[in-house]
Amino acid sequence: MQGGEFVNKKGNLFDKINQKANIDPSEIYKVADSVKNADFSDERTVRNLVRRLAKMANKPISKEKEDKLVKTITSNNMPTDMQTLNKLFKK
Repeated sequence: MQGGEFVNKKGNLFDKINQKANIDPSEIYKVADSVKNADFSDERTVRNLVRRLAKMANKPISKEKEDKLVKTITSNNMPTDMQTLNKLFKK
């Protein structure tokens, strides 16, 4: 993949995110930057991230769903394929 292709694909991804969730790509970069050195085994850190992302996406998240996401992330059991990730977030 050429450098320009990568930038184009990345741009398309952010366009899709912006269309579906109305999230400004600069906000995504801010969150990504803030978690570069985050300890994902720390429940407080992960819980704050989950809440921040839900707020950014303007999507309410139930306590049950938040707890499930936090448990999955802190126990290092995050699925790596998109289909399983999608199921986790839609439950």
